[in-house]
Amino acid sequence: MASTVTSVAVIIARAGSKGLSNKNIREVLGRPMVAWTVEHALGSRRVDQVVVTSDCPEVLRIADEYGVTACRRPPERATDTTTIDDGARHGIECWEREHGGRCHYVAILYANIPVRPRDLTDRALTKLIETEADSVQSVYPVGKMHPLWMKRLSGPFDDVLEMYEPNRIYRRQDLPPVYMLDGGVLAVTRDGLFNVDPAEPHAFLGSDRRAIVCPAGHVIDVDDDLDLTLAEVILTRQRKGIGH
Repeated sequence: MASTVTSVAVIIARAGSKGLSNKNIREVLGRPMVAWTVEHALGSRRVDQVVVTSDCPEVLRIADEYGVTACRRPPERATDTTTIDDGARHGIECWEREHGGRCHYVAILYANIPVRPRDLTDRALTKLIETEADSVQSVYPVGKMHPLWMKRLSGPFDDVLEMYEPNRIYRRQDLPPVYMLDGGVLAVTRDGLFNVDPAEPHAFLGSDRRAIVCPAGHVIDVDDDLDLTLAEVILTRQRKGIGH
């Protein structure tokens, strides 16, 4: 008889990257980038099992070293157009075949995020379970990058400065709260993850979509060398007990 676990963390680590070559195995303070996410998942109390899905042999070797399930993703499911949910489904399909089990909830984690609050995935899964929502994503307040302060350029030489959205808000504290996804965690029900609708790419998120809020800068999504430098600075400060 197949066993059932509450939650599985799926770490997505495709080999290809246009912004930063081999970013998932680039070293961050002496450790491969993906290792930081594996350690985060293993340290999350709400996570029962961890699986890594990748087409990169080195990523799979690192997953093996940590003793988590390593699933080799076929080339046709590891292209530039492969969706996040398809990558996650591959990880769950692989885990269920290997363990003969089934889960209720899935925490999707990107391998290229070495900086996350320690309790981030626990918070997302807790909200998902307790509210019976379809999905939970982590967000951060945009602050001075607020869309109401965005500009556009017009005129014959594209140099006339205009408000993108006309308004008369001049003080930051008067801006209405707006949030951006930070990529730190995406928690979904297993049933929702396998709800595929070609006409609606985000069908797997369901209709009841919730959020957990993180301060800006508490999640670092590494896509270029500047992000990598910032992640190392933050992690170094954390090791010294400085800052978050």
